[in-house]
Amino acid sequence: MSSTANGKSGTWRNWAGTVTARPAREVTPASVEELSAAVRRAAEDGLKVKAVGTGHSFTAVAATDGVLIRPQLLTGIRKIDREAGTVTVEAGTPLKRLNLALAREGLSLTNMGDIMEQTVSGAISTGTHGTGRDTASIAAQIKALELVTADGSVLVCSEKENPEIFAAARIGIGALGIITAITFSVEPIFLLTAREELMSFDKVTADFDDLVAENEHFDFYWFPHTDNCSAKRNNRSAGPEKPVSKISGWIEDEFVGNGVWQVANLLGRAVPATIPPMAKVSSHGMSSRTYTDIPYKVFTSPRRVRFVEMEYAIPREALVETLRELKTMIDRSSLRISYPVEVRTAPADDITLSTASGRESAYIAVHMFKGTPYQAYFTAAERIFTAHEGRPHWGKVHTRDAEYFAGVYPRFGEFTALRDRLDPDRRFGNDYLRRVLGS
Repeated sequence: MSSTANGKSGTWRNWAGTVTARPAREVTPASVEELSAAVRRAAEDGLKVKAVGTGHSFTAVAATDGVLIRPQLLTGIRKIDREAGTVTVEAGTPLKRLNLALAREGLSLTNMGDIMEQTVSGAISTGTHGTGRDTASIAAQIKALELVTADGSVLVCSEKENPEIFAAARIGIGALGIITAITFSVEPIFLLTAREELMSFDKVTADFDDLVAENEHFDFYWFPHTDNCSAKRNNRSAGPEKPVSKISGWIEDEFVGNGVWQVANLLGRAVPATIPPMAKVSSHGMSSRTYTDIPYKVFTSPRRVRFVEMEYAIPREALVETLRELKTMIDRSSLRISYPVEVRTAPADDITLSTASGRESAYIAVHMFKGTPYQAYFTAAERIFTAHEGRPHWGKVHTRDAEYFAGVYPRFGEFTALRDRLDPDRRFGNDYLRRVLGS
């Protein structure tokens, strides 16, 4: 086991630079046994414990002044069971590494989000999701998980073993223990055909229900200060494989999507008046394209320009009304928004604190470039989202508390009661969990 003492080099920051923490010590366990020992020692020393992945959460969900667990040695695939259609992976494994390894084995997750840098445990713990008519979040694809609890015990949880913990721990926001391994459902690798095109705001909202019903995966970006949206349909394909060429992919995804986008946002931050005209140019400049490739190459994209994000899940049937209210608010305000608004969907699932728990959901995500004041925009957007009983993404900016969550999650009390049983001394607590779950 390795650890580093508190000091200047021990300051932890999240990806967006919005959260910092100075843990008393850091521990990088090389095995489940070492992690269990670190938790027991923290209890002896009266310290809190939190595990942190790549820091892609915008909230302080992983912040601690106690013991910070870094899982980068807990990586790799433990087991592939082709007959059962599962893969068991160490919790610190980055999604990118998992996707590459599965592809080499001719396997794939059924659905995923659009960022691959997160660790698998970090991604599921905060409810990372993609978009899907029939397929839900990454956490909904879990068949079993291994959890180190507050007394250092190791529990295996599934629908048959510790089912009440399994129901909650798939999206446990770090409150129930530290996940050390996850068993995902996988399937033989398949092809997706992606169709990307420009659509008007009125067209995409008027046809939204049909677009969702007709496509396995549908999402779109609306560019504030314009009536333009970039829409994407992903559907399974018999082939042949027709990937984006390396040159075209580099130009569109790296040079334009990251390089030019970075420069445009720097200009917009310095001179906000340039944002509306740039939005019109950039949204019209989005190229239409169709390509066919393996899943992770279609679902995911590189995100190198740093930003701050708020995302709410609202009832699917309220999506169009909510989005139109958001557009009206922006159009009538003096806000200057350089980042597009992202819209995705998910079917209902049975995970206790999933944002799609018990209801079909649509997601609206608002972003601001790193270093740009975002509070006024996010506050106004959050007021609209909460009026529709929105549920904020656990890893993205929001101001909601336990009282609010008790009203929008029918099984909220079930989760907090389980937490009382597994972690009565709040060994895995921090200020964020105290706000969202109560004392």
